[in-house]
Amino acid sequence: MLYIQVGDATFTAVLEDNPSAEALAALLEEGPVTLEAENYGGFEKVGALPETLPQNDARLTAGPGDVMLYRGDSVVLFYGSNTWSYTKLARITDTDGLKDALSGGETSFTLSLEP
Repeated sequence: MLYIQVGDATFTAVLEDNPSAEALAALLEEGPVTLEAENYGGFEKVGALPETLPQNDARLTAGPGDVMLYRGDSVVLFYGSNTWSYTKLARITDTDGLKDALSGGETSFTLSLEP
């Protein structure tokens, strides 16, 4: 499981079965990672990773709850929809409150393997 904390909200996501998600999990085994983030386009929050992960990009339509890798070095949390070339990392299992948490003024989010 992947845990995503944005402000006071914590979301649980199921990691994909691919080399990119495995590399993210390996990074998080060392401990939680907090990413400085910004809202983009009114549909996503983007944060730069401390290292580049392997990419398996494909043209995908992301929707609310999708966690994507962009350019190998950024994690994108979707609260809206967009079609672009991404690698899917995970899917948030319960999106209640997701748009409110992600579309607000929070300037960071934390990824971890433990709550």
